[in-house]
Order: sequence, then structure tokens, then C-alpha cells
Amino acid sequence: MRSKTILRLAAGTVAAGAATFAYASLVERNMFTLRRFDVPVLAPDAEPLRILHISDLHMTPDQHRKQRWVAELAGTDPDLVIVTGDNMAHVDSVPGVVRALTPLLDRPGAFVFGSNDYRGPVFKNPLGYFSKRKPYVQGAVLPAEELRDMFTGSGWADLNNARTTIKAGGRTIELVGVDDPHIDRDDYDAVAGPAAADVDVRIGLTHSPEPRILDRMADDGFDLLLAGHTHGGQVALPFYGALVTNCGLDRSMAKGLHRWPYSEAYLHVSAGLGTHPTAPIRFACPPEASILTLIPR
Repeated sequence: MRSKTILRLAAGTVAAGAATFAYASLVERNMFTLRRFDVPVLAPDAEPLRILHISDLHMTPDQHRKQRWVAELAGTDPDLVIVTGDNMAHVDSVPGVVRALTPLLDRPGAFVFGSNDYRGPVFKNPLGYFSKRKPYVQGAVLPAEELRDMFTGSGWADLNNARTTIKAGGRTIELVGVDDPHIDRDDYDAVAGPAAADVDVRIGLTHSPEPRILDRMADDGFDLLLAGHTHGGQVALPFYGALVTNCGLDRSMAKGLHRWPYSEAYLHVSAGLGTHPTAPIRFACPPEASILTLIPR
């Protein structure tokens, strides 16, 4: 009798695990979600400014549903589009990224790259994400320069270790960004310095939200810091949240809008729209893009 009970429990555990995996891989990872946040960083009496934040597409050529969903985000009528990297997951990804983003390219925009804009994915042991000393393994070379030319040819600002001022929504915006700190391509020293006082808002971009970069942007006076990379943990537990962030950021900030500690800056981390191709699952963390409405303080 006891052996039958154990067998039933084992069978139930296996069935529950299979159902959870099926949900995470077939359902939730395709539940594209638009998040909305109000960010109080503008001067009193200023009109709202709408930013569409997209990150971590991890596009493959056959992901037509994702491409259509992103293209439809043009209907949100953003004043500014920000893309924080990891757009590609295949050597033939650029056409899919173009199809997804083309309806948005006539808006003011800016971007930084992530590691998966330079090199493709390789199989990884999921348990390796819990190690702080895991080596970074590079995959196939991706067409980063083709993607860069597409963005800049549309007038978007390349903020990979760069700083500029643009006009969007009738406002003057100072932007600073770094190339991906996750693979040590960042050079904040090249762009460091106090943020301009004579602009309407100051925004910092990085793919991986490494505290050493966020601290410097906040110390320089940037009002809003935008990042991706974490996938919101990709797998989360109810009432606990993300298990890991795959960077130095505390898991309590793995996604969403937060006040950056000991500063006046806000941090928004996008949970992103894709997954690593060898781990195509999401659980308690659906794929997302965000509309950030900047409002008066």
C-alpha cells in the first residue's frame, strides 16, 4: 500500500512538473505584456512625456508573432523610443528586428547594445546563473554593424559609450549610455560629467544594470536610468520574485520601476520580450515592453 502511495506521489510530481514546463514554454513566454509606469522627474507644470522602453528581443527569424506585437506598439504613440540591447539571437535576426521596429523608426529614438548583439547564444547550464564567477562563453558572430547602421540610418542615437542631446515631444533631453558592462565593453569615463542643467530631462542607458554604472550615472545627475538584461529573472516564484538577475543588481530590482538608492534617480529595468533560445521558458515573469510617462515631480 505504501509503495503505491509513493508511486502516485512520484507520478503526480512528474505530471505537475511537465504541466509547469509546458505552460512556461508554450504559454507564458508568448504572453507579451505592456507595462505602464508614471515617473515623476519633470519640472512642475511640465506636460507629460511618453517613452517606450523595449529590451531583450532575442529575435530569431521565425518569431513572427513577437514581430507583429512589437510593430503594433507604434499605436501607443510614444514621444521617444529607447532600446536597451540584446536584439538578436541568430545570425539571420536583422530582418526580423527590422520588421518589428520599422513602425517605430520614424520616432525619435536611442539605443545601446547587449552581449547578444555581438555574439550569438550557446547552450548554458541553468544552474550556472547562480554562480558569480561563471565564464562568459561566446557564440557565433552576429551582424551588429548591420543592426547599428539600421538604427543610426533611421536617425536614432547610438549611445554605446556616447552622450548626446536630442529633441523629442517638444522637449530637450540629454542622453548618456554605455556599451554592455556584462562583457566589459563599457567606458563610462569617456562620457562622465555632470548632467546638463538647461535640459528638460536627463536619461542614462545601459544594457546590464550594473550598480557601478548606475551609481555613476545617478551621481552625475541623470534623472532616469534604463536597463534590461535581467529578463526579470525569467523564472520567478510567487511571493518571492526573481531567483537571479545575472548581474550585480539586487534581485528585488530585477524588473520594474525603483528609486535608485541614495540618489534622486529612478531606475527602470525591463524584463524584456525574449528568452535565451536554449531556455525558452518564462514563469511568473511574462515578456514585456513598457510605457514610461514622465510627469512633474
